Amino acid sequence: MPKLNVRLSETYNHTLAQITPARIRSFSLKISDVPDLISLNVGEPGFNTPEHIKKAAIESIKENKSHYSPQPGWMELRETISRYVKKRLNLDYDAATEVVVTDGATEALSSTFLATINDGDKVIVPMPAYPAYVSVIEMAHGEVVSIDTSADAFKLTAEKLEETLKANPDAKSIILNYPTNPTGVEYTEDEIKALAKVLDEYGLLVISDEIYAELTYEMPHTSIAQYLPESTILINGVSKSHAMTGWRLGYITGPAEVIKNVNKVHGHLVTSPSNPAQYAALEALDNGYDDSKPMLVKYRERRDLVTEALRKVGFDVISPDGAFYIFAKMPNKFNETSEEFALRLAREAHVGVTPGDAFGESGQGYVRISYAADLDNIKEAMKRITKFVNEN
Repeated sequence: MPKLNVRLSETYNHTLAQITPARIRSFSLKISDVPDLISLNVGEPGFNTPEHIKKAAIESIKENKSHYSPQPGWMELRETISRYVKKRLNLDYDAATEVVVTDGATEALSSTFLATINDGDKVIVPMPAYPAYVSVIEMAHGEVVSIDTSADAFKLTAEKLEETLKANPDAKSIILNYPTNPTGVEYTEDEIKALAKVLDEYGLLVISDEIYAELTYEMPHTSIAQYLPESTILINGVSKSHAMTGWRLGYITGPAEVIKNVNKVHGHLVTSPSNPAQYAALEALDNGYDDSKPMLVKYRERRDLVTEALRKVGFDVISPDGAFYIFAKMPNKFNETSEEFALRLAREAHVGVTPGDAFGESGQGYVRISYAADLDNIKEAMKRITKFVNEN
């Protein structure tokens, strides 16, 4: 195998030196050799894509819809997204100028950060958070301003936000994510109103990652875009709501002036979205409005099972209001790091979870457990975790 010419050893983007590899994926790789492993460490819906959606994609292939689409996605899909958002959130977005279809919500985030961050711009990030936020902000040469939410049941409060903005009056934007990965926390309408009031006062751009918006349990989802439409970039997709993670189809809606620049970055990154995925998403959003409902029934059952089992053996658990994650504080008797605990749990109990500090320093002492897996596997995993905790 070729070895890099030594004269080229510094030929790389030096910003990458300060960016850590994706911890969720790297930890999954680290434990991938464990036999009989029950994986509760990946945010993957435990369901297959609904048949009507798969058929729509197959038909598009049969009809030779396999050429480049327009850069922001087919107008037909953008119009469908506009109608879908109107139906769910009562927000109006012009399909021609205020909607972009992306290769998954992660590309949507990357394009948005790259289009809105200048060197040294401060971006507020409530922690713990999805690791890609910090990495892409740093790749865009922005400065992350973290807010630890662990003392407030993992919710960003208006008071804590205002305190941070007073200390950082030059902050340019904030990334919000709710229901939240990794905690499953959802915000009430009153909490969103309070945050919106502060953000409006300080004039921040709001980037709202609402990929889990359709997966809420006890309360309806309220988007901050409903209160700050003129300053919010709304990101969503079909990965979680329709069990389509592998299709890589997301979308962005927001004010035309911002979307114009986001689309410019998007075009240089990916040219245009995949055609079969677009036609699948068209079917999902047009005719699969309630596809997530049967999933929610099963997720709720699994959530309750996991929460009860973990609490019985000493984990401190806040029952999630959405998504399919539990962010559990390790029992007090374990005097080790999140990664050490998760590694031992994998090697000794054959259960894969994600170390909490993968989501930031405030996650140290926690593990993230996904309950999106098969119910029988979850039941067996809880038996193994119970045995592991009791014997250690």
